Amino acid sequence: MNIRFELNGQGVEADVQARTTLVDCIRHHFKQTGTHVGCEHGVCGACTVIVDGDAVRSCLMLAVQASGCKVTTVEGLTPPEGLSPLQASFRRHHALQCGFCTPGILTTAHALLTHEPNADRARIRHVLSGNLCRCTGYINIVEAVYDARGAYADPAGAAGDTIERNSL
Repeated sequence: MNIRFELNGQGVEADVQARTTLVDCIRHHFKQTGTHVGCEHGVCGACTVIVDGDAVRSCLMLAVQASGCKVTTVEGLTPPEGLSPLQASFRRHHALQCGFCTPGILTTAHALLTHEPNADRARIRHVLSGNLCRCTGYINIVEAVYDARGAYADPAGAAGDTIERNSL
């Protein structure tokens, strides 16, 4: 099947089998290897990418389902001039060790802060609970995400209400 979508801001096209997962398509067809394959069951979060603004387990999504979508991998979070504020915060807070889980955590955190730039530590912990890390105790990861919130704040002050507040 022929698919077309936007990957990290660039239009891409590939011929894939109908059963090809998005993670395999991203890694093998487009050589974006920052997205990792972990459990292949959607449990570990290593394969998390952003599809149309939402964090998605790319091992559970078929590549054909991404047709017409905007897909962002960890590579797409990095600006040409260097680290993003979120990545710099991870560095500053020593929020990674082996790094295998880091791309999935970064994309998950980016999606969270894009939607909820004022997320508190409890909300950050809850959202990141679906991303498994076997090397850290998550404390530095939560602190790094919390510290990066300012980069996502709406300068006009309109954004920042969390989902919980919006649902009241």
